[in-house]
Amino acid sequence: MLWYRRFRMAETQHRPGPQLVQSVGRSLDLLEAVASEELGLVALAERTGLGPSTAYRLLATLSARGYVARSASTGHYRLGHRLVELASVAGRGSERISSAAQPHLQELRDATSETVNLSVPDGLAIVYVAQVESPRAVRMFTTIGRRVPLHACAAGKAILASSPQTLLDEVLGKGLTQLTRHTLATPDALAEDLELTRERGFATDREEYEEGVACVAAPIFGPGGEVVAAASVSGPATRMLEGNLEAIGDVVRAQALLVSAELGAVAEPARRA
Repeated sequence: MLWYRRFRMAETQHRPGPQLVQSVGRSLDLLEAVASEELGLVALAERTGLGPSTAYRLLATLSARGYVARSASTGHYRLGHRLVELASVAGRGSERISSAAQPHLQELRDATSETVNLSVPDGLAIVYVAQVESPRAVRMFTTIGRRVPLHACAAGKAILASSPQTLLDEVLGKGLTQLTRHTLATPDALAEDLELTRERGFATDREEYEEGVACVAAPIFGPGGEVVAAASVSGPATRMLEGNLEAIGDVVRAQALLVSAELGAVAEPARRA
């Protein structure tokens, strides 16, 4: 079963960035294989294209650190307790942000009568983690846990504009997928939009991710000045674009800064360090 290894190698070869560390990549291959199902040493070596001795040494290291565990009865490897602990820590971070943001999301919903979302960055996408629905009969809603590319939505662009240049380089290296006829799918168009976002402190999405939906978002910062989330207001494009997006943006930015202060940010950081 060399398909898995060939897929991982091909994926790595097309991924821009610094020189990768082979042993780390092989360890991650093993973790991803174990995550799919419990397997023995020989099966794991075959699945990942590693020699049995190499796979054994890497699994021994992962086991010693608690990232995998070996069943005494079957000899198969499974994910270990350390991964659960790390996932729990990450979850607590999102919970803290959501807890601090919740009353401000309510304020935004009451001020705009539109649906308000909280999202956090996850690689080259954002993930929605909380929502306060609009009271209107015609309203927008998003499934919690949904992922959206950074370049194609207001929340993602708010985060991109407040992140180091390296993140934008990764996004551009992957390519800008054209999701609707309004998506900013060229580097120049996206760069211009991000510059405007930095100047005014909020981003807009004019049907760029989904036809008929418009959105305004502002970044939320952590104690170190890093962007940790984005608050956004979304609604039907016919209603949002006929209104004053600038006024909504100012309200979203103000509430996002209040959340930032509760998280320990002392001031609105300089963007794109």
